Amino acid sequence: MFSKLFGKKDTTKTPKAPEIMGLYLGGSFQIDPLKLKLIEPSLIINAPASSHIIQAVGEVDLDSGGKILRFYTDDDAFLQVVLDGGMTENHITDVKLWYFYETKTVGSDAQWQDLLKNDISQAEYSLEGHTYQRVWDAVGDVSPAVAMTEKTYEEDGDVSETDQFVMLYERELDNSDIEALLVSGEEKLVGQNLDRCLVISSGFNIAQADISING
Repeated sequence: MFSKLFGKKDTTKTPKAPEIMGLYLGGSFQIDPLKLKLIEPSLIINAPASSHIIQAVGEVDLDSGGKILRFYTDDDAFLQVVLDGGMTENHITDVKLWYFYETKTVGSDAQWQDLLKNDISQAEYSLEGHTYQRVWDAVGDVSPAVAMTEKTYEEDGDVSETDQFVMLYERELDNSDIEALLVSGEEKLVGQNLDRCLVISSGFNIAQADISING
Protein backbone atom coordinates (compact mmCIF):
# COMPACT_ATOMS: atom_id res chain seq x y z
CA MET A 1 0.00 0.00 0.00
CA PHE A 2 2.73 2.51 1.00
CA SER A 3 4.67 1.73 -2.15
CA LYS A 4 1.63 2.72 -4.19
CA LEU A 5 1.07 5.94 -2.20
CA PHE A 6 4.63 7.15 -2.55
CA GLY A 7 5.27 5.90 -6.05
CA LYS A 8 7.80 3.18 -5.19
CA LYS A 9 7.93 0.60 -7.94
CA ASP A 10 7.79 -3.12 -7.30
CA THR A 11 11.22 -4.43 -8.29
CA THR A 12 10.21 -8.09 -8.17
CA LYS A 13 10.99 -9.63 -11.53
CA THR A 14 9.64 -12.77 -13.12
CA PRO A 15 12.51 -15.18 -13.94
CA LYS A 16 13.42 -14.90 -17.60
CA ALA A 17 13.38 -18.03 -19.72
CA PRO A 18 16.66 -18.78 -21.53
CA GLU A 19 16.98 -18.08 -25.25
CA ILE A 20 19.18 -19.41 -28.05
CA MET A 21 19.27 -19.25 -31.87
CA GLY A 22 16.48 -16.65 -31.82
CA LEU A 23 14.20 -19.11 -30.01
CA TYR A 24 12.32 -17.63 -27.05
CA LEU A 25 9.20 -18.10 -24.94
CA GLY A 26 6.18 -16.91 -26.91
CA GLY A 27 8.08 -16.88 -30.21
CA SER A 28 7.65 -19.18 -33.18
CA PHE A 29 9.77 -21.05 -35.69
CA GLN A 30 9.48 -23.21 -38.76
CA ILE A 31 11.21 -26.47 -39.73
CA ASP A 32 12.12 -26.88 -43.40
CA PRO A 33 9.10 -28.69 -44.91
CA LEU A 34 11.34 -30.59 -47.34
CA LYS A 35 13.39 -31.96 -44.43
CA LEU A 36 10.20 -33.24 -42.79
CA LYS A 37 8.83 -34.70 -46.04
CA LEU A 38 12.01 -36.70 -46.63
CA ILE A 39 12.39 -38.12 -43.12
CA GLU A 40 8.76 -38.65 -42.06
CA PRO A 41 8.25 -42.04 -43.83
CA SER A 42 11.04 -43.53 -41.70
CA LEU A 43 9.69 -42.29 -38.35
CA ILE A 44 7.16 -43.78 -35.92
CA ILE A 45 5.40 -40.40 -35.64
CA ASN A 46 2.95 -39.08 -38.22
CA ALA A 47 2.65 -35.64 -39.82
CA PRO A 48 5.18 -33.59 -37.84
CA ALA A 49 4.28 -29.92 -38.15
CA SER A 50 6.47 -27.42 -39.92
CA SER A 51 5.28 -24.35 -37.96
CA HIS A 52 5.61 -24.21 -34.17
CA ILE A 53 4.68 -21.73 -31.43
CA ILE A 54 6.81 -21.89 -28.28
CA GLN A 55 4.54 -22.21 -25.23
CA ALA A 56 7.11 -23.16 -22.56
CA VAL A 57 10.88 -23.42 -22.16
CA GLY A 58 12.76 -26.06 -20.15
CA GLU A 59 16.31 -25.76 -18.83
CA VAL A 60 18.53 -28.56 -17.51
CA ASP A 61 22.01 -28.02 -16.04
CA LEU A 62 24.15 -31.09 -16.67
CA ASP A 63 26.82 -32.42 -14.30
CA SER A 64 29.33 -32.11 -17.15
CA GLY A 65 28.87 -28.34 -17.18
CA GLY A 66 26.68 -28.42 -20.26
CA LYS A 67 23.06 -27.40 -20.59
CA ILE A 68 19.90 -28.66 -22.28
CA LEU A 69 17.25 -26.21 -23.49
CA ARG A 70 13.82 -27.48 -24.53
CA PHE A 71 11.37 -25.30 -26.42
CA TYR A 72 7.90 -26.84 -25.97
CA THR A 73 5.48 -26.15 -28.80
CA ASP A 74 1.80 -26.24 -29.67
CA ASP A 75 2.24 -29.50 -31.65
CA ASP A 76 2.98 -31.79 -28.64
CA ALA A 77 6.63 -31.42 -29.52
CA PHE A 78 9.81 -29.82 -28.20
CA LEU A 79 12.92 -28.59 -29.96
CA GLN A 80 15.89 -29.63 -27.83
CA VAL A 81 19.20 -27.78 -27.99
CA VAL A 82 22.24 -29.22 -26.19
CA LEU A 83 25.11 -26.87 -25.32
CA ASP A 84 28.57 -27.45 -23.90
CA GLY A 85 30.77 -24.78 -22.34
CA GLY A 86 28.60 -21.72 -22.89
CA MET A 87 25.34 -20.21 -24.05
CA THR A 88 26.13 -19.11 -27.61
CA GLU A 89 25.41 -20.82 -30.91
CA ASN A 90 29.09 -21.81 -31.07
CA HIS A 91 28.52 -24.02 -28.01
CA ILE A 92 25.66 -26.03 -29.55
CA THR A 93 26.50 -29.73 -29.92
CA ASP A 94 23.12 -31.24 -30.80
CA VAL A 95 19.65 -30.18 -31.97
CA LYS A 96 16.67 -32.54 -32.17
CA LEU A 97 12.93 -32.19 -32.67
CA TRP A 98 11.09 -34.47 -30.26
CA TYR A 99 7.45 -35.57 -30.23
CA PHE A 100 5.67 -36.98 -27.20
CA TYR A 101 4.76 -40.57 -28.07
CA GLU A 102 3.21 -41.84 -24.84
CA THR A 103 2.69 -40.79 -21.22
CA LYS A 104 1.67 -43.24 -18.50
CA THR A 105 0.86 -42.44 -14.88
CA VAL A 106 2.82 -44.34 -12.23
CA GLY A 107 0.38 -45.25 -9.48
CA SER A 108 2.50 -46.62 -6.64
CA ASP A 109 5.96 -46.47 -5.05
CA ALA A 110 6.54 -50.12 -6.00
CA GLN A 111 5.81 -49.37 -9.68
CA TRP A 112 8.07 -46.32 -9.54
CA GLN A 113 11.00 -48.27 -8.07
CA ASP A 114 10.56 -51.06 -10.62
CA LEU A 115 10.50 -48.47 -13.39
CA LEU A 116 13.77 -46.91 -12.22
CA LYS A 117 15.46 -50.26 -11.67
CA ASN A 118 14.30 -52.31 -14.65
CA ASP A 119 12.34 -50.46 -17.30
CA ILE A 120 13.90 -47.11 -18.18
CA SER A 121 17.39 -48.40 -18.89
CA GLN A 122 17.65 -51.55 -21.00
CA ALA A 123 20.27 -52.70 -23.49
CA GLU A 124 17.55 -52.54 -26.17
CA TYR A 125 14.12 -50.92 -26.26
CA SER A 126 11.38 -52.14 -28.60
CA LEU A 127 8.58 -49.96 -29.95
CA GLU A 128 6.21 -50.51 -32.89
CA GLY A 129 8.32 -53.39 -34.19
CA HIS A 130 11.57 -51.40 -34.12
CA THR A 131 14.55 -52.04 -31.88
CA TYR A 132 16.48 -49.11 -30.39
CA GLN A 133 19.97 -49.46 -28.91
CA ARG A 134 20.90 -47.79 -25.62
CA VAL A 135 23.23 -44.83 -26.15
CA TRP A 136 24.37 -43.96 -22.62
CA ASP A 137 26.25 -47.08 -21.53
CA ALA A 138 28.19 -47.13 -18.26
CA VAL A 139 31.25 -49.19 -17.39
CA GLY A 140 30.13 -52.64 -16.23
CA ASP A 141 26.88 -54.53 -16.59
CA VAL A 142 24.56 -51.87 -15.16
CA SER A 143 23.75 -48.59 -16.93
CA PRO A 144 21.37 -46.67 -14.65
CA ALA A 145 19.07 -43.96 -15.92
CA VAL A 146 20.65 -40.50 -15.94
CA ALA A 147 19.21 -38.17 -13.29
CA MET A 148 18.50 -34.54 -14.14
CA THR A 149 16.27 -31.70 -12.97
CA GLU A 150 14.40 -29.56 -15.48
CA LYS A 151 13.27 -26.04 -14.66
CA THR A 152 10.28 -25.08 -16.84
CA TYR A 153 9.23 -21.52 -17.65
CA GLU A 154 5.65 -20.98 -18.85
CA GLU A 155 4.02 -18.02 -20.59
CA ASP A 156 1.96 -17.06 -17.54
CA GLY A 157 5.16 -16.59 -15.51
CA ASP A 158 4.91 -19.89 -13.65
CA VAL A 159 8.24 -21.65 -13.01
CA SER A 160 8.38 -25.27 -11.86
CA GLU A 161 10.90 -28.09 -11.46
CA THR A 162 10.66 -31.74 -12.46
CA ASP A 163 13.09 -34.51 -11.52
CA GLN A 164 13.76 -36.82 -14.44
CA PHE A 165 15.47 -40.22 -14.76
CA VAL A 166 16.29 -40.60 -18.43
CA MET A 167 17.77 -43.00 -20.97
CA LEU A 168 18.50 -42.27 -24.63
CA TYR A 169 18.13 -44.87 -27.40
CA GLU A 170 18.72 -44.75 -31.17
CA ARG A 171 18.07 -46.81 -34.27
CA GLU A 172 19.59 -46.30 -37.70
CA LEU A 173 17.39 -45.24 -40.61
CA ASP A 174 17.80 -46.12 -44.27
CA ASN A 175 18.98 -42.59 -45.11
CA SER A 176 22.01 -42.87 -42.78
CA ASP A 177 20.23 -40.73 -40.20
CA ILE A 178 18.87 -41.93 -36.85
CA GLU A 179 15.61 -41.92 -34.96
CA ALA A 180 16.05 -41.36 -31.25
CA LEU A 181 13.93 -42.49 -28.33
CA LEU A 182 13.90 -40.74 -24.97
CA VAL A 183 12.51 -42.80 -22.07
CA SER A 184 11.99 -40.75 -18.92
CA GLY A 185 10.60 -41.36 -15.45
CA GLU A 186 9.40 -37.96 -14.26
CA GLU A 187 8.61 -36.88 -10.72
CA LYS A 188 7.09 -33.56 -9.67
CA LEU A 189 5.85 -32.32 -6.31
CA VAL A 190 2.26 -31.09 -6.67
CA GLY A 191 0.94 -29.78 -3.37
CA GLN A 192 1.86 -32.45 -0.83
CA ASN A 193 1.92 -35.32 -3.34
CA LEU A 194 4.44 -36.63 -5.85
CA ASP A 195 3.11 -36.78 -9.39
CA ARG A 196 4.98 -39.54 -11.26
CA CYS A 197 4.78 -40.69 -14.86
CA LEU A 198 6.65 -42.51 -17.62
CA VAL A 199 7.16 -40.36 -20.72
CA ILE A 200 8.34 -41.76 -24.06
CA SER A 201 9.36 -39.32 -26.81
CA SER A 202 10.54 -39.89 -30.38
CA GLY A 203 13.03 -37.52 -31.97
CA PHE A 204 15.26 -36.87 -34.96
CA ASN A 205 18.21 -34.65 -35.80
CA ILE A 206 17.67 -31.10 -36.99
CA ALA A 207 20.37 -28.90 -38.52
CA GLN A 208 20.41 -25.24 -37.53
CA ALA A 209 19.94 -24.42 -41.21
CA ASP A 210 16.62 -26.32 -41.13
CA ILE A 211 15.16 -23.81 -38.63
CA SER A 212 13.67 -20.44 -39.59
CA ILE A 213 12.66 -17.98 -36.87
CA ASN A 214 9.29 -16.33 -37.42
CA GLY A 215 9.44 -13.93 -34.50
